[in-house]
Amino acid sequence: MTDLEPTPTTYADAGVSINAGNEAVHRMKAHIRSTFTPNVLADVGSFGAMFAFDKSACDDPVLVSSIDGVGTKLKIAVLTGIHDTVGRDLVWHCVNDILVQGARPLFFLDYFGTGKLSPQVAADVVKGMATGCRAVGCALIGGETAEMPGMYADGEYDLAGCIVGLVERSRIVDGSKVAVGDVLIGLASDGLHTNGHSLARHVLMEKGKLSVDSHIPEFGRTLGEELLTPHRCYAPAILPLLDSFDIHAMAHITGGGFYDNIPRVLPAGTGVVVERRMWNPPAVFSYIQTVGNVPAHEMYRTFNMGIGMVLITPREQAVAITDALNASGESAVLLGEVVRGGHEVQIV
Repeated sequence: MTDLEPTPTTYADAGVSINAGNEAVHRMKAHIRSTFTPNVLADVGSFGAMFAFDKSACDDPVLVSSIDGVGTKLKIAVLTGIHDTVGRDLVWHCVNDILVQGARPLFFLDYFGTGKLSPQVAADVVKGMATGCRAVGCALIGGETAEMPGMYADGEYDLAGCIVGLVERSRIVDGSKVAVGDVLIGLASDGLHTNGHSLARHVLMEKGKLSVDSHIPEFGRTLGEELLTPHRCYAPAILPLLDSFDIHAMAHITGGGFYDNIPRVLPAGTGVVVERRMWNPPAVFSYIQTVGNVPAHEMYRTFNMGIGMVLITPREQAVAITDALNASGESAVLLGEVVRGGHEVQIV
């Protein structure tokens, strides 16, 4: 009597499909290549991405980098089945993060992790990243698509990205020039952007019993459509102004809202006063606050409240900068001023 041959075991038996991974890359290639600039030296699929640095771009170049994710906004993408906007969110969030130091983007890399890979979902996410990169002249030069059974719930995925940008050393915007009497300028956001979605879902979907398909009259669209509104990118409007105006500091209003982000660019001995009457937050914020009975301080520390970027400028240039921003298509308002203090943010 002979022993039975053991059943062969493959990687697919463990839940990982190499074929699906190859198919995902195949579907991504056209989107990725659409972002390539002459500085990109390696094609899709290389072990390492190569970018030729243009030494004539700056006399004293400084690289500025940042890495971030989209947070639980991804859950809304999964619930709606819409996956081609969160990649744009990721790119534009990262672009804004290096913009506050005066940097323009050079290239971007991403990480996509999931339990069971859907080539179409992965391709849709990358399509969104490519759209975001093309809009700001940034090359999507590399990434990782990881299929890891048991690490994520069915249908869910994680997304992160790393950006590298460039600024002339003498033109770094770091807040060191901020002085008492400077003026704050606020640029309007397009809704929640990529922060505060855990609180929004808790209030609206768990406590409020709404679904992503619920039509909200105050929004004029469904809850899912409102929450998936892409993160606004401010680079096209702000970068040209750095050639003409003396912008002392910028703060990207992300996680931590007004209270945690503005102090990051304030020098010792200063604080700011923000005048609430100067703008009207989009309806989504008052809706969340009302349904969840969320305290005002919590709202301004969790959400951007309708202001996605804050500029700090000399008083004598503030009106001209605001006018230039509005002429470029942004919605900019004078928010308040820098005062003596200990990094505190007063919202009055």
